[in-house]
Amino acid sequence: MVAPVCVLLTLFADVEPLPAPQHWRPDSFGMAILSVIVFTAVGIVMSLLGFKIWDRITPGNLEEEICRKQNIAAAILGAAIILGTSIIVAAAMLG
Repeated sequence: MVAPVCVLLTLFADVEPLPAPQHWRPDSFGMAILSVIVFTAVGIVMSLLGFKIWDRITPGNLEEEICRKQNIAAAILGAAIILGTSIIVAAAMLG
């Protein structure tokens, strides 16, 4: 059992550690405002796209249930889908 561990340690002994990722930071106030606008637009589009994809792959029409039939349970499900998609998009943007 000790032999495989020693082999792995000798294989990876000379491997350099990965450098820390470089994060993008805006240089000016204008760039900060522009990045907020762009990331907000991307986040909204991705959230709506996630909702539409979920609506397509599930049986029934969630949008019709929410808007025409005023189904509260469907609205709560739609909100959960959008919130979950938003969390995923935010995590992807933060890195």
